[in-house]
Amino acid sequence: MVSRLFNDEPGDDGLPGNERRLAVVVLIIGTLMAVLDGSIVNIALPTIARDFHASDSVTIWVANAFRLINAMGLLSFAALGDVVGYRRVYLFGLALFTPASLGCALSHNMATLIGMRGLQGFGAAAMLSVGPALYRNVFPARLLGSALGLSALVVASGMAAGPSIGGGMLALLGWPWLFALNVPLGIVAIYLARKALPRGTGRGGRFDITGALLSAVALGCFVMAMDGLSRQGRSAGSSILFAASAVSGILFVVWQTKAPKPLVPLAIFKVRRFSLAAMTSFLAFTAQGLAFITVPFLFQSVQGYSALMSAVLFTPWPVTIIGAGPIAGRLSDRINPGLISTAGLLVFISGLASVALLGPVATVPDILWRTALCGLGYGFFQAPNNVELLGSVDKARSGTASGVLASARTFGQSVGAAVVSTVLAEQAIRAGHANAGIVPVHVALWIGCGVAAGAAAVSAARIRRVTAPQPQEVSAR
Repeated sequence: MVSRLFNDEPGDDGLPGNERRLAVVVLIIGTLMAVLDGSIVNIALPTIARDFHASDSVTIWVANAFRLINAMGLLSFAALGDVVGYRRVYLFGLALFTPASLGCALSHNMATLIGMRGLQGFGAAAMLSVGPALYRNVFPARLLGSALGLSALVVASGMAAGPSIGGGMLALLGWPWLFALNVPLGIVAIYLARKALPRGTGRGGRFDITGALLSAVALGCFVMAMDGLSRQGRSAGSSILFAASAVSGILFVVWQTKAPKPLVPLAIFKVRRFSLAAMTSFLAFTAQGLAFITVPFLFQSVQGYSALMSAVLFTPWPVTIIGAGPIAGRLSDRINPGLISTAGLLVFISGLASVALLGPVATVPDILWRTALCGLGYGFFQAPNNVELLGSVDKARSGTASGVLASARTFGQSVGAAVVSTVLAEQAIRAGHANAGIVPVHVALWIGCGVAAGAAAVSAARIRRVTAPQPQEVSAR
């Protein structure tokens, strides 16, 4: 199947097979570094706090700085890719992320480390925002589904492997090596990127600086508000951040209707397939983000498994995503991708419901098939939905679509984390003690099932005429 991605056929657009192979290596390295660094550091936060004699409230900014700056830059870099070319934006991201990683590894105080993490997040935003658009330019249209299946596999691998890689490196080498590892990988990626990535110049024209600033404030405030909600529950700080996000968001929308060259052309959301795919992605990532946090509570706090055994029990979930993603992508080159992604969501809901039905006592095999079912469903959902989102707008707007896709993932995960925290806190208060047992975990998982059902309903709305020809690409310019 992998060799099929690099075979040439008459009339192919995109890069020739040999150049395509090098370009994919660059995209895989960059995406893995960006995704891993969003999660790999979390396990090292207590160690970093001890080394720098810092409080928990300060140390958490080692993680927050990356997430915040990353979220603020996604839409802006995606739009910039449309203007100046995706290759330039991706190379900028690599060129910033790599030395910032070295800066993190060499940091001797908390202020420097947090600052370098912010630069890492900025570089990661550049890479992640245009990555899917580059896949669309590297591969011929006939292989778009397979290419995005590969992209989904890489993202899933990075998300799943982060805690394990972080824990192993922390035990063997120390926390600076979590960042130093990026330096040789980044140098290799920069060298190959200059040779292999397609040299599109973009559409040219002016860049919407006002829109970029408003979107950065709106998205950054939203992520920080959700993060605060997930850590502290209801607080005045989160309320202020939500208000700032709402005001900035409204101003952003108003400005986009008036700007001569808007950052995000709102007409793109009039494309039905695009808007439904974007909403489906947001809801699905919310459900998965919610489950990713809740399931370890179930295994450890309710069922009494160790942290190591909990990781083992969770492993089938990412493994089946990795296995199913490329298959689903290849199928979406031949079958209505909306149908495949909807079917995948139904399987995901079945798996999540089966996990929610687990009691305080469960055997290892009984748990493993349920987590595997969750991953199988999500794996069959993700790549076809990405095909719908990117393939429904014209190629010149691939950057905008790519930015929306990355933003949906980031914000869905933030909302999922906040929902879990709120449910666990509220249920614990009602139960009268800090460890409320199985009830709050079940409540959170059933909420996840409900959110996933909403995603499936939105997804199903686009396949009412499954036998009808697929719509052609629609220009949103």
